[in-house]
Amino acid sequence: MIAALSPLDWTEIAVVLGLIVLAGLLAAAETAISRMSRIRAFHLQDEGRRGGRALVRIAENPAQYLNVVLLLVLLVQLGGTTLAAVVAIRHLHQIGEWVATGAMTLLLFVFAEVTPKTFAVQHTDRVAIRLAPVIVAITLGVGPFARLLIGLANVVLPGKGLPQGPFVTEQEIRAMAEVASEEEVIEEGEKELIHSIFEFGDTLVREVMVPRPDLVAAPMNSSMRQVLDLVLRHGFSRIPVYRNTLDDIEGVLYAKDLLREMQVRRVHIALVTDEYGSVAGLVTIEDLLEELVGEIADEYDREEPQIEPVDDNTYRVNGRLSIDELNELLDAKLPHDEWDTVAGLMYGLLGAVPTQGETVTYDNISFMAEKVQGRRIAKVVVRRLPPEEEVEQAVE
Repeated sequence: MIAALSPLDWTEIAVVLGLIVLAGLLAAAETAISRMSRIRAFHLQDEGRRGGRALVRIAENPAQYLNVVLLLVLLVQLGGTTLAAVVAIRHLHQIGEWVATGAMTLLLFVFAEVTPKTFAVQHTDRVAIRLAPVIVAITLGVGPFARLLIGLANVVLPGKGLPQGPFVTEQEIRAMAEVASEEEVIEEGEKELIHSIFEFGDTLVREVMVPRPDLVAAPMNSSMRQVLDLVLRHGFSRIPVYRNTLDDIEGVLYAKDLLREMQVRRVHIALVTDEYGSVAGLVTIEDLLEELVGEIADEYDREEPQIEPVDDNTYRVNGRLSIDELNELLDAKLPHDEWDTVAGLMYGLLGAVPTQGETVTYDNISFMAEKVQGRRIAKVVVRRLPPEEEVEQAVE
């Protein structure tokens, strides 16, 4: 005979059900954190979403928070199963532990694994933004204990272990790609593609777009001959068409339509607007693909070198050269958070568009505006200063 459930039994059953719900929330948090990119987290924060700041903290170091979540999942599931077994054995005796194990396996699989994780996949932003503050708060208390356990695991494991826990970070994948390339397991191009994929995930549109000063566009009242001259002079295969100003874009003219009288509608181009609705630049599918696989040349492209060595310490560079590429070239640490290009850095240092020939220095590197077209810095001569010139410029 099965004895009637006492108030203690009902309390323990309620605790078990509560632990199952908690396990479901933690499973949803685990999935949402794993799927949340750093760029998406910053975007949600910029939108002013509640919990955005906590989400950015998690996205910048996900392993630290996932360790805590996984530890809590383990504790909650073990605690719930143990308590369910206690209640079942009390009433069902020898078969109680088997009944509890079967029931908890079913309940945890459905309500603490499949359902919450599926919901988190379908509503990643919503789950992440709601649970991020809770996970950050919990990590402040449980984090040291989780790190202690990971340290213990790394002592037990042969070798160095993983300081961040059982997660492969972006840096580790990059390192594995480097080793695989050196050992000729993968090709050099495959290694570069792996690096490009990570960089692509962190790329902002403003880093790859053609900025507004460089836009080549045609007024709507232009004649066919004028547009054809524009296409041939600049070598672009797609040109925006505007009514009164660049903020009033009416469409995009394809050179192949103009030259071959063919109408093939494909969206290969997008205009980038700022928060005020003004056109900030232009980005094409080609720009995005080039971020992954390198430069792509078509029959309209006119090759112009981004970097021209002048001597061992001096380079002539395109104003649109990225700060990251210049840092790699010079083995320097120029700031790249506020400015994306050499022209942007020079503009930021001077506070205005430089005149042709104007020079500005940052640390031990000088920038000279060699070619300025309107508000556009087209060419910049970059020179690493010898120590004696650094002293002279500091005195001046």
